[in-house]
Amino acid sequence: MDFDILIVNGRVVDGAGNPWFKADVGITGESISAIGKLHDSGAGRTIDAEGLVVAPGFIDIHGHSSYSVLIDPRVESKVRQGVTTEVSGNCGTSPAPMSGAVREYRETFMRAQLPEGFDLDWETMGEYLDKIDERGAAFNVVPLVGQGSVRQNVMGFEDRQTTKGELEEMRDLIAGALNDGAWGMSSGLVTTPSCYADTDELTELAKVVAEHRGVYYIHLRGESETLFEALDEAFEIGRRSGVSLEIVHFKASGRDNWGNTEEGLRRIEEARAQGLDITLDQYPYIASSIGLSALIPPWAHEGGNDRLLERLRDPKVRRRIKEGPTRLTNELDDVLISFAKNNPDYEGKRVTEIARMKDKDPMDTVFDLLLAENAQAGMVVFGMSEEDVERVMRSPYMMVCSDGLGVSPSGTHNRGKPHPRYYGAFPRVLSRYVREKGVLSLQEAVRKMTSLPAQRIGLRDRGLLREGFKADVVLFDPETVNDEATFIDPHRFPKGIPYVMVNGGLVVDGGDQTGALPGQVLRKPC
Repeated sequence: MDFDILIVNGRVVDGAGNPWFKADVGITGESISAIGKLHDSGAGRTIDAEGLVVAPGFIDIHGHSSYSVLIDPRVESKVRQGVTTEVSGNCGTSPAPMSGAVREYRETFMRAQLPEGFDLDWETMGEYLDKIDERGAAFNVVPLVGQGSVRQNVMGFEDRQTTKGELEEMRDLIAGALNDGAWGMSSGLVTTPSCYADTDELTELAKVVAEHRGVYYIHLRGESETLFEALDEAFEIGRRSGVSLEIVHFKASGRDNWGNTEEGLRRIEEARAQGLDITLDQYPYIASSIGLSALIPPWAHEGGNDRLLERLRDPKVRRRIKEGPTRLTNELDDVLISFAKNNPDYEGKRVTEIARMKDKDPMDTVFDLLLAENAQAGMVVFGMSEEDVERVMRSPYMMVCSDGLGVSPSGTHNRGKPHPRYYGAFPRVLSRYVREKGVLSLQEAVRKMTSLPAQRIGLRDRGLLREGFKADVVLFDPETVNDEATFIDPHRFPKGIPYVMVNGGLVVDGGDQTGALPGQVLRKPC
């Protein structure tokens, strides 16, 4: 038998949680055609994997490359760490549906993140996915529809309950996106307008997802002092709607809440015992990342960024915000600026450091930076404990994610100092938490990156090395694989991942990106 690509002498970790075994892997076209002793077979290309692990391509269950895959379809920071499939449209924000009013809003308040000439020229989920197909991509795309985006299409940034007609319109938009190929719905209940939805509204929308056999990817309403209440809300939505739940980037944020993941995981286990289909994902860092405006309470966002900026110019409103609790942390020394297009010298500096430089109050520094950046600044927040990270990582229901987007050290996507998870989440697990600390075994770590997310999504031909499955394959050196990205110097590719294949096409060959775009939009069957 002749193959297009034959991988020989590797240690196969098949993704199911099994220990490694010696075998060769033959690939023909887009699929794995044989696994076994294949040394005598012919092949158009033979890769000697001596000393390397051969594993299924990593599936990023929680990513944000919805726009970057159109800007630069190579999505280098993702494929170079072994990611062959990304679930995008997370945290309540998806590119579609997009009405004319939403398009106008995004043109204003996303412009700092988009290159000149980039057109937001679609409306429906189907039209958006067709754009990716036309352009091509280095990895596979699993789309979600964002509840926050749907709410913005119908209600803008109004903080109120829906009318019966508005709720029905949102249900129709979600059903339309699911029929176009989305695999589920996401929400970001700490950001606007997603957080303006109450439990009843979310339940009604989740019923649509359940009817389409999709998954609800829920960013909890609270990940700090209200973590348990937020979990209870998620459980209630699951019970009342019948939807499967993915609790995204599960954590306990803020020093006063460290250790609460133990009780949180116990409650998840209890809910599963009662019949709720719940899983969770995690990025392997003690810092999170989000827009700087998330420090501002939801009431100040009502009406959108125009109204937010208007309020931040008002001394009385500033005083009111200062007197109340901030959204993520009261310790602004834990907040690092990751993106500020108009003030690049601030990138990589803590808010308190910038405040000292400017001789300003730290909160006033936040307000002024948001005004200077048209509300488009980003931050990294150091809020979690290493003990909690390791505890969550050990959960049998946990999947590895990046919570990042595909960027590059060069071109239009090399700006700012993004969270290092953009480049290093998956190799960091393999190096720090498998090889160095022994938190996970190698085969369990690979399972959490491959077959478990494939099962959660509903992908039936990916996530395992099996004959007949799609040839999404990663080869890495278990002794040298390492994340190189840091918070101060994040635009660095990992080491020890010399080969990555997507649908049988080599996108990383000998450690270099090939420029090939063999990825596919994976539309959920209706």
